[in-house]
Amino acid sequence: MSSPSSPVRPTALVTGATSGIGWETARLLAEQGSTVIVHAPDLTSGQQAVTRLVAAGVAASQLDLAVADFSRLEEVRAMAAKVADTHPVLDVLVNNAAVAAPERHTMTPDGNEIAFQVNFLAAFLLTRELTGPLTARPGSRVVNVSSSMHRTASIAWNDLNRSRRYSRLAAYAQSQLALTIFARAGAGSDAGCTSVSVHPGICDTALLPLYAHEGDSSAEGAARVVRLCDPATELVPGAYYDRTAVSPAAPVAMEDRTVRRLCKVADQLVGRAG
Repeated sequence: MSSPSSPVRPTALVTGATSGIGWETARLLAEQGSTVIVHAPDLTSGQQAVTRLVAAGVAASQLDLAVADFSRLEEVRAMAAKVADTHPVLDVLVNNAAVAAPERHTMTPDGNEIAFQVNFLAAFLLTRELTGPLTARPGSRVVNVSSSMHRTASIAWNDLNRSRRYSRLAAYAQSQLALTIFARAGAGSDAGCTSVSVHPGICDTALLPLYAHEGDSSAEGAARVVRLCDPATELVPGAYYDRTAVSPAAPVAMEDRTVRRLCKVADQLVGRAG
């Protein structure tokens, strides 16, 4: 039985934790003593990720597996319900899951362009659905793993799915801009939950071809994410971080009107799928 003075083990959920920055983030958070909920798009890749974490020295008792295909919003909603039931207190949510927009325009079963849904709408829905656990204990954090490419983007308000003029780079950048804007909306900030976004650097992950031919290691990128999860790191609410420093986000991401508009549209889109 724990004594009142025993330290509380924090709980963190990392999405897209089967590889790359997500897996390394899960490993680092576990090494620092957190219970880590490892999100995977399917059971097989999730079990493999957990097995690799245990092989890397993480105690199995520190790990929990959560499965949801983010191209299906009903699975996101179901996963959130299970997480909230099993972990009524959540200290950290790392919205890391992302896909590169395909060469050909691709829609999800929910009727959204796939990069916009997987990279933004799923994170939006998951964060909203986990407001209870995220506000159960003061000091909780939501870290959106974004990209410097958000600065090249615009929100195509009249064609969010980019059906009329599709470009994979524009679709991906739009999803990262939306995720960056969403960090400014907060997640129950009045109850002590702080949201930020971060560009972890150009890293050698599956998304590297969108940026360059070489980059930092996934572990280096993950260390920059984990730093923002650490209670010892003072955060600027709603800020955008480039690696380890607060950096100016795209001007449109700083507009309160745009934040409200995006959240209203996202509420409509995830509600439609509910």
